[in-house]
Amino acid sequence: MANATNVRVRFCPSPTGNPHVGLVRTALFNWAFARHTGGRLVFRIEDTDAARDSEESYEQLLDAFHWLGFDWDEGPEVGGPHAPYRQSQRMDIYKDVAEKLLAGGYAYHCYCTVTELDERREAARAAGRPSGYDGHCRDLTDEQKADYRREGREAVVRFRMPDEPITFADLVRGELTFTPENVPDYGIVRASGAPLYTLVNPVDDALMGITHVLRGEDLLSSTPRQIALYKALIELGIAKEIPAFGHLPYVMGEGNKKLSKRDPQASLNLYRERGFLPEGLLNYLSLLGWSFSADQDVFSIAEMIEKFDIADVNANPARFDLKKAEAINADHIRRLDVKTFAEACEPWLRAPHAPWAPEDFDQAAWEAIAPHAQTRLTVLSDITANVDFLFLSEPAEDEASWQKAMKEGSDALLRTAREKLADADWSSPESLKNAVLAAGEEHGLKLGKAQAPVRVAVTGRTVGLPLFESLEILGRERTLQRIDAALTRLAAQA
Repeated sequence: MANATNVRVRFCPSPTGNPHVGLVRTALFNWAFARHTGGRLVFRIEDTDAARDSEESYEQLLDAFHWLGFDWDEGPEVGGPHAPYRQSQRMDIYKDVAEKLLAGGYAYHCYCTVTELDERREAARAAGRPSGYDGHCRDLTDEQKADYRREGREAVVRFRMPDEPITFADLVRGELTFTPENVPDYGIVRASGAPLYTLVNPVDDALMGITHVLRGEDLLSSTPRQIALYKALIELGIAKEIPAFGHLPYVMGEGNKKLSKRDPQASLNLYRERGFLPEGLLNYLSLLGWSFSADQDVFSIAEMIEKFDIADVNANPARFDLKKAEAINADHIRRLDVKTFAEACEPWLRAPHAPWAPEDFDQAAWEAIAPHAQTRLTVLSDITANVDFLFLSEPAEDEASWQKAMKEGSDALLRTAREKLADADWSSPESLKNAVLAAGEEHGLKLGKAQAPVRVAVTGRTVGLPLFESLEILGRERTLQRIDAALTRLAAQA
């Protein structure tokens, strides 16, 4: 098995649909392990399934990994000594290896039809035996093979598994043993001649010198097959060593079911669109099977890389908790300097996200309100509703907020607040606070009750950014106009 020096790991997604968070977690652990050990990360594209793979998905993968901040030492865009890094461009290599496996007796042609296989599997299940391939074509004579070919049968290529247990030390789960009856001979080339994942993946790992394979638990059952194939490749002079394997825990979704691509919360695009910071999302995903320390959940990715060890990964399934992901992202938003925060928010302050016209966006007002907004956001997309009162000609209409704040006597309070605010010093939020406080005292109300109708009149909502800082940035004229509009509406409702 590989040792811990000269680490070479790989990440090899298929370009099928939008990237999902489970895939990102696997990429993250490989990337962190490579960077922690000073090793190399190979980024490889498994695009041999022409029916499912697409160039659009390939471009989405590259874009997603750039957004997340991943870099790789070999692969698309950067090249490397083992190019090409797209499996669709390596077909001649797989064909050559398959021919060598056949010539060496490590693989054989299987002529069984799908119907025959199904019938024999069903019979095995009925008899209480394992229902995997039964080795029917393992030792066919040349005459039997010729007879099958005369019948017009097409053959798949199967790898010949050894008749002995396979034991290996999993980096996450410890020593594991698979018995022969549970790991039957398996297909490596389709009847069409197209190579299967079961061949191309370990062949590429061997040729690219991969030392550690870190992948999802769902692939654990294929590991003994790959180890057996590796031994054959070593004997053929194609591989030098068997890599160390580590199988990462399942990521569970709602109802303790494995998070699938179809789950809404699985899509990476969802988190980009909502305005998760890459570092906030990666921080949370790193906790799905690993922990920084017993009392610290929020950390930088640089800190994670410094501490990450595959031996610390927990084998137990990890549950995806959206609330915790949001809380960790909020902490990362707070960690930004204000300038970086303001720049990160700007996509949500411009078309098509913003509900105001581009010419109504006031950069100076945004820069003034940004420090107050930064302490309130969970995701960056929240910024639009928090600051829309600054850039809309009138506050957003929120009937529930209006009904909640505009109680009996609110009109009288607003008239008094208007008078006090008209006479206030608008150079400081404290002066505006004192004006509303004084208005409230005249009506027997504490500040919390007094400011509620003012907030809704001016911003349209019962909750939001610090009120008096918001009023100062909005300005005297617009604030008073909005209170007047609220008074007019209240009079019409009376």
